[in-house]
Amino acid sequence: MTQANRQFTLAGSCSCEGLGLHTGKPANMQFIPAPAGSGIVFIRTDLEGTPSIRPILDNVVATNRGTIISENGASVHTVEHVLSALRGCGVDNLEIRLSSEEPPVLDGSAASFVKMIEEAGLMAQEADRDYCSFNEILSLAEGDKSMSYLPSERFEVTYHLAYADNLVAPRHLHIEISPEIFKNRICRARTFGFEREFDMLKQNNLARGGSLENAVVIDNHGKVVNPEGLRDEDELILHKILDLVGDFSLIGRPLRGHIIAEKTGHSFNVKFAKMLRAKYAESQQRKENKMMYIEEVKAILPHRYPFLLVDRILSMVPGESIVGIKNVTANEEFFNGHFPHKPVMPGVLIVEAMAQVAGVLFLSQPEHKGKVPFFCGIDKVRFRRPVVPGDRLEFHIKVLKVRGNTGKVEAEARVDGELVTGGELMFQIV
Repeated sequence: MTQANRQFTLAGSCSCEGLGLHTGKPANMQFIPAPAGSGIVFIRTDLEGTPSIRPILDNVVATNRGTIISENGASVHTVEHVLSALRGCGVDNLEIRLSSEEPPVLDGSAASFVKMIEEAGLMAQEADRDYCSFNEILSLAEGDKSMSYLPSERFEVTYHLAYADNLVAPRHLHIEISPEIFKNRICRARTFGFEREFDMLKQNNLARGGSLENAVVIDNHGKVVNPEGLRDEDELILHKILDLVGDFSLIGRPLRGHIIAEKTGHSFNVKFAKMLRAKYAESQQRKENKMMYIEEVKAILPHRYPFLLVDRILSMVPGESIVGIKNVTANEEFFNGHFPHKPVMPGVLIVEAMAQVAGVLFLSQPEHKGKVPFFCGIDKVRFRRPVVPGDRLEFHIKVLKVRGNTGKVEAEARVDGELVTGGELMFQIV
């Protein structure tokens, strides 16, 4: 277990107090160290029974100008800045005791929370950190909003900020979400709003605790009202990224991947975070079942178009059995001549496909990596019905005998559960 992959909590407790951004209510907030594996949890100390509220996607109840979570009959408003600071600094487990329904906004950024974390110090725990990461591309688009996930060994964001009326000049930024960069730049970005929105915010009982001391205000001409100006030329886009980090922490584990986002807000962040969580769960299920998609199959088998006859591996028990599939389409090369007016998949290719699935089973073992499987014999093979365009062949392979680099497997090919071909295959791996 390396230090970087261990879970962390705080080495000591710390606290702050101030007004909530939207409720305008005074609040005291305490950070209390928590055991490994417990995650982040809010405790409402002002309510009877001190109910706990976990900041997870399933507890999100609203995303209007902030992310609101609710559980056990209690809610916490505008959790994104606190959660962003914790995720940005690498805190996995913490109890947050809150005396009101909204954390203090302080200066409108996450800098004060980062300072609290640094003063308390981090403490490594005897448990591994689990990352949300997978080797697929994921995308979502709604109108002019979009977000994509690309595989990456680190957490990085490319963000495009733009408004329809160009009141704020469009900006584009790519940045890594590392603890150092978060502490030195991202956390300092304050929340911002437009002067033209004041009436709407008041009508919706929002920003009641907002002021020039905790928010960047942009007037109707696109100028920053705050006398001190911006803290960073990219402060507005950096705050959007800060919010994104906080909203993505609701997944429940740190993210590794490259996020490309355009014009997104809390609602879109949460929606995409749910997609990431679902895809991660699917990838974990695939790992448990040893499922492989086509790129993983190609990394094991030497076969290529037009002779690669395996589309996916559904499950595998190393050294014992494997299940794979081949989707038979009307575009298969062999249908051009077999037969032009009555397409039927050649029986020899069904046998070859079964052998390729068996090849994945054996070539996935470390001692056979990079080798090539060759037929030594075919026995007891029977063809029970034709395989035609639109069929989904499912191959079931079971190891009968292995001796050195040679072996025998029992192979079956099924369509909709019906056996179409079966027999025994002998092979040698060279």
